[in-house]
Amino acid sequence: MSANLSKLIPLLMLSSVLAGCVTTSNSQSVPLNQGNWPLCSAIGGLAGGGLGAIENSTWAAGGAVVGAVIGGLICYAQDGDEDGDGVFDRRDRCPGTPANTPVHHNGCALKLYSSSPAAVEPEVVEAAEPVRVELDVKFDFDKSVVKAESQADIKSLADFMKLYPQTITTVEGHTDAVGTDAYNQGLSERRAHAVRDVLVNQHGIETSRVSSVGYGESRPVADNTSESGRAINRRVEAEVEARP
Repeated sequence: MSANLSKLIPLLMLSSVLAGCVTTSNSQSVPLNQGNWPLCSAIGGLAGGGLGAIENSTWAAGGAVVGAVIGGLICYAQDGDEDGDGVFDRRDRCPGTPANTPVHHNGCALKLYSSSPAAVEPEVVEAAEPVRVELDVKFDFDKSVVKAESQADIKSLADFMKLYPQTITTVEGHTDAVGTDAYNQGLSERRAHAVRDVLVNQHGIETSRVSSVGYGESRPVADNTSESGRAINRRVEAEVEARP
């Protein structure tokens, strides 16, 4: 072989490696990228070995090695963009980004924000449930006078309302079933008024915060056929709630 041809063989080997790698992945259509370096090495090795064989067997072996190394290095050193996000593979920290996804300079997807603020759901404020206050205010038969033993319970209610000045209360009077409905209605109202007066006049609760109502014998909590049951029904209760 002439000396000129021997000088050309390395150049031809290098050209063949480059030609084999410029297009290439398995589909022969994906641009050159770092992930293709094994394929480039194989192509370079075959091309280098084949060209080297033109000279002699020694050139064939050496050409294959040189071609493989050069092919791999060239392929690895080149920048491709396998996922098409505009960031070369060598700098892409998030390969495989879906098409048309806006990305940072490192190839990772941008976090998108809505151009208009999200609608704020109005807070639903539920009305406070009324609080039943258990007052042990009992009355003698056919009486509406508050007994001494009931004063402590009424004071506890007054203290609670002073602690929470936004509260109001409704005092409810009740009777047993002895007597007519009309009479018992009036008696229940008088009992409720009596407790209301204690709250307002003795404990200083504002009149605007205390109302009273009578329910007569319509809401028994015990059996009216016995004296003990009727004594329980002769009572006053209270309901406390937030001021509207």
